[in-house]
Amino acid sequence: MTEEKKGLTRKEFLKLAAVGAGVAAGSGLVAATEGLSAKGPVKWVMVIDLDRCIGCKACHVACKAEFDVRLGVFRSSVIDYEYGRYPDARRDFLPWLCNHCDNPPCVKVCPVEPVEAEFKGIKFTKKATYKRPDGPVLVDQQRCIGCGLCIMNCPYKVRFFDPAKKAGGNPAANPASKCDLCVHRLDAGLVPSCVNTCQGRARIVGNLNDLNSEVSKLMRGARVLLPEKGTKPQVYYIGEGAARINDALRKGIDIRIEANSEYQLKVWKNGPYAG
Repeated sequence: MTEEKKGLTRKEFLKLAAVGAGVAAGSGLVAATEGLSAKGPVKWVMVIDLDRCIGCKACHVACKAEFDVRLGVFRSSVIDYEYGRYPDARRDFLPWLCNHCDNPPCVKVCPVEPVEAEFKGIKFTKKATYKRPDGPVLVDQQRCIGCGLCIMNCPYKVRFFDPAKKAGGNPAANPASKCDLCVHRLDAGLVPSCVNTCQGRARIVGNLNDLNSEVSKLMRGARVLLPEKGTKPQVYYIGEGAARINDALRKGIDIRIEANSEYQLKVWKNGPYAG
């Protein structure tokens, strides 16, 4: 049966095909019962178990492949943090991505005129950077003007100019980009690409409003990065390394020096909107 005969658009057809493929593979699906016992609408969050992360960076590679992310920039990465002295030296791994904050400073500083939008019957206002009602903070690159204010005001330093695209609101500039929690996969019933490929199953995504979801059960003792910033992050960390990582961030360590390539330095340090 063709997609036209079923009355589906091509986009809807591909989404159904993706879900079918996930069922056939037997993995990578959001739990079918998730949300049935939820109070209120779905709220997507991520929990990362730092004790299970082995620093393999499969998530980083999967994200690059999913979105064709160019060299020198990343939507998601894993940072190595070493501390102590021999023979007591240790290394922590920190999966690093947009925190999809409930109080996102990037949205506040976006100068693009807000417009009315709707998602699954819920109305909200939408700038070029906006928070979708179900949790993810997104960038509409067709409306972005490439001003860089969101990049400079993100305390987690996870935004960048997309060198492969032009800003729809200002074709002379590159638009902002970052992790979007793979909303195209979530909307199709699949987990984000990084979650699907995690070798240690350190990343878990689910509905925080469902008390029976895995993420809700893991929230006890969970930490967020830089809570003093007041951004209300929705990426949570569990495990012994969480406290040590926060201490490192408070010391002003710039995680972006990890790749330290000439291209990256040019984009971040010498670009027209470098802060």
